[in-house]
Amino acid sequence: MELKYYVYCLADIVLIATSFHFGIKLLKKRNYLLGGELLVVTFSATNLLINALTGLPAYLNVSLFCDAFSRSFGIPVITIAGLMAVSHRFWPSIFVDVTLFALGLLVTVIVWTADFLTAPKPFFYLTMWTLFSIYLVYFAVRLVRVGEKLQALNVVFAMVFAQTIASIYDFYHIPGDDDHAIFYTFAMLAWSFLGFALYYAYCALERAQTKPQSSNIPSAQMSA
Repeated sequence: MELKYYVYCLADIVLIATSFHFGIKLLKKRNYLLGGELLVVTFSATNLLINALTGLPAYLNVSLFCDAFSRSFGIPVITIAGLMAVSHRFWPSIFVDVTLFALGLLVTVIVWTADFLTAPKPFFYLTMWTLFSIYLVYFAVRLVRVGEKLQALNVVFAMVFAQTIASIYDFYHIPGDDDHAIFYTFAMLAWSFLGFALYYAYCALERAQTKPQSSNIPSAQMSA
């Protein structure tokens, strides 16, 4: 096995660990949208790792379907709705949570199976992710306003890294990377850092909301 495949598997393990860790922590905070989407990423990355170790195509297909779910609806809709708990004090009911995941599944099935969407599908994914990135810029501004500049910087860096991956995902292939192992290594690291940045940014804005308006002082804490 070439070195790049060991690095690929390591990046996959990092994604599994980070998405699972922060997903569970967010579920404990009763944010089922944000936590649930991170666990979808965990499930996708786990199937991708099994495929890498066994070569069984069924696991790759499951991972790609979950990837389509996250790119089309999970990240740009469900994740934004989850983050709105601290940016807009939006706490949907369990019924709304379930409905959003069901709607995301329906959208993914349509995008995954409809032949007429084959050509526009990459542009759809990119448009949805770009809308998510725009929201992250707004989220970073909110963090700056409450003095959480370090967290805002993390969000912006994660946004740029993930947006770069989304922008070249279906449009550019790294020369010599015929099996996309190098690209997916960077993609998984980008998603890992995104989960890390979003969790701590979420906690920072959550802390700020519990303080009196006059006590929103700068903080660079990374604990929650």
